[in-house]
Amino acid sequence: MKIAIVTDSTAYIPEPVRREKNIFMLPLVVQLNGDIYREEVDITPEEFYRKVKEMPSLPTSSQPAIGEIYQLFKTLSKDYDAIISIHLSSGISGTFQSVLSFQDEFPTCKIYAFDSESSCYVQARYVLEASRLSEKGLDAERIMERLDQLKSRSQAYFIVDDLRNLQKGGRLSGGAAVVGSMLKIKPILHFSNKHIVVFEKIRTQKKALKRIEDILGESVKETDYPLIATVIHANVEEKASAWMNELKSLFPEVRFELAYFGPVIGTHLGEGALGLTWTEDSERNRLES
Repeated sequence: MKIAIVTDSTAYIPEPVRREKNIFMLPLVVQLNGDIYREEVDITPEEFYRKVKEMPSLPTSSQPAIGEIYQLFKTLSKDYDAIISIHLSSGISGTFQSVLSFQDEFPTCKIYAFDSESSCYVQARYVLEASRLSEKGLDAERIMERLDQLKSRSQAYFIVDDLRNLQKGGRLSGGAAVVGSMLKIKPILHFSNKHIVVFEKIRTQKKALKRIEDILGESVKETDYPLIATVIHANVEEKASAWMNELKSLFPEVRFELAYFGPVIGTHLGEGALGLTWTEDSERNRLES
């Protein structure tokens, strides 16, 4: 079975990696001052955050055009027996539902849609695992089962400088955002039931980062498989790198990497956001199937 692996731009998998592993990407869109940009194609994260600083209002984002999804799947259906399409949480975007609408469109190429129930490098981990297993020759059903298992072994937490972006974009309840602004807290956020919610309310960023470190520490103690963790940042690479180095010293048994919040997710989290995700490190797990 020849399988195509598709994701959207919010996985933020670098283009050289996508090219090397033959991963196809559907770009989401951001609108700034009336101009439309396909993220990971027309605008870099650095350009995005610079432009946002000059804007009087917040940017907006939208899912890939239906026609673009159809055209990619139509093209892939000519060369592949199946498509595994992995996307950001259906609770914050309609991308997954749009992909689902094409499941019966191509009789010779079955489409498997996977809801990451998250985004960014949690989503990327599923994509990279699907690609790895496809290269090993696993069929689509077994890959989907493996992605479900990986999802059960994944966690993600993040903090933002200002909750107003999430509130105005409808990605967080208005009440929670108002409380956060009034109390000057740095809440820890996570995905729950496909939506972004407040996990805990913390007074300072330093304490919030320490709390996330503690949660990672609990996972390290409780799991019987190796972990890979990703520090993600919204245009604060120096701060993210410093935190990653600290984490490396605290958890030498964990493999760490650095990633970024691009324009679409940055639209809602805002500049300065930091996140930490972790999941099973399949490449080091000798007990994997």
